Amino acid sequence: MKAYWDILRELREDHDLTQAQVAAVIGTTQQVYYRYEKGINELPLHHLQTLCAYYNASADYILGLPKGLRWPR
Repeated sequence: MKAYWDILRELREDHDLTQAQVAAVIGTTQQVYYRYEKGINELPLHHLQTLCAYYNASADYILGLPKGLRWPR
């Protein structure tokens, strides 16, 4: 299972974006976004929601959760 910070970096690079550009989308600084991508700071839920909408990706994907999770069991 990949760490979400690795997935954040891959999504950004796949879309040919800089950290500063993604930081502007979520309303923070490049330095703070850098810390999310390095796993130094945890990504707040409101930023996760914004990134899901921006990349058209599920939270499960960004968080690196396995496919087919079911709740309740």
